[in-house]
Amino acid sequence: MTTLTAPARFEERYLLDPQLNADPYPYLNALREHSPVHWSPMHRAWLVTGYDQVMQCLRDPAVSADRVRPLMDAVPQGARDDAERAFGILSRWMVFNDAPDHRRLRQVFQEQFAARAIARYRTFTERATGAMLARKAAPGRGGDLWTDIAKPLPALVFSRWLGVNAAHGPSFWYWNAKVADLVLGTAQDEAEYRTSLQSLCSLEDYLGNLVAERTADPKDDLISSVLAGGRIGDTVSVEEFTGMLTQMAFAGGETTSNLIANTVLALLRDPALMAEVREDPALVNTVVEETLRLDGPSKMSIRSAARDFELDGQAVRAGDRIFLVTAAANRDPGRFPDPDRYDLHREGSTHLGFGFGAHFCIGAALARLVAGVVVGVLVRDYPGLALDTPHLGWQNSLLNRSLTALPVRY
Repeated sequence: MTTLTAPARFEERYLLDPQLNADPYPYLNALREHSPVHWSPMHRAWLVTGYDQVMQCLRDPAVSADRVRPLMDAVPQGARDDAERAFGILSRWMVFNDAPDHRRLRQVFQEQFAARAIARYRTFTERATGAMLARKAAPGRGGDLWTDIAKPLPALVFSRWLGVNAAHGPSFWYWNAKVADLVLGTAQDEAEYRTSLQSLCSLEDYLGNLVAERTADPKDDLISSVLAGGRIGDTVSVEEFTGMLTQMAFAGGETTSNLIANTVLALLRDPALMAEVREDPALVNTVVEETLRLDGPSKMSIRSAARDFELDGQAVRAGDRIFLVTAAANRDPGRFPDPDRYDLHREGSTHLGFGFGAHFCIGAALARLVAGVVVGVLVRDYPGLALDTPHLGWQNSLLNRSLTALPVRY
């Protein structure tokens, strides 16, 4: 990986520059040192890179999570007619809502996503991981760990929990991939935007039918469990519930896939780190946590100012875009000693890899469980696992930290 050195005099750069996208951390460190709250004319947004400053934004009601309008603004003019229903669905995602609606929507899923409830899926995840590796990862064989394992495994686990029929899986995850293009801004042209908009509508149609089926005939799955709680049709409408399920489906694979791949990559690049984890398997969960801090699946979240307020001496105006660059905040030396190093014995540090406070990722327990199981099996059962290329590609995204492939020898 090319390493960018911090310039003696700070010069702003475009965050989607391919070289910077591949290794953003030296530049983000320099930006944070230069100004932890920086107005960027290039990005037309405030870039917030200091830990304390990001935390203030995550706590301040003046900072709004409602960013459906900016997503709408990015849609090509020719695709606007197709966008009305799709963006109506996005407006029901709790991640794009502020209090009190965010709290009302989130409470529907709170019990089901608690760590104690998620723990019962460990055995299924372990069996699914073993079966998938047995098919894809014969010792000595080359392959793409991203395509073979990291991408499909979380999707399989979440599909099982959500109650998606296995026969419907290919269509279901195709729609999810296209929704990701819409939400992450990676659709390449108007045709791809139209496909993404239509896919979100198809996903909602499918999940709406599934909700109707589970209302009539409950099963042992997430939808049935939420319906049994009695909030749907009371504090939350069926339409809101179905819209939120599309968010769960989108988030159910993407974050965990990136977390698995980035953790494995860190281990493969550092033999001493790999040896330490192999010697003490209990450290698997710790290395997953350090990956969330050092090279997590999300680089930033986007917010907007609901009203004028002051941030670190800077006057933020109502309507301003705010990039909360957690990838920089998680390496703030004011919070984390020796912040650019994997430290499996780090104490007293609250990273922001899953956010914080009201918008802390509701799926964190599931992501941690699946990533920990997959990484643990790879470390334990594949002593010959090795990186098969020094050259890696990264998805060109402001938001995600996602490999395009992870070539390995199993």
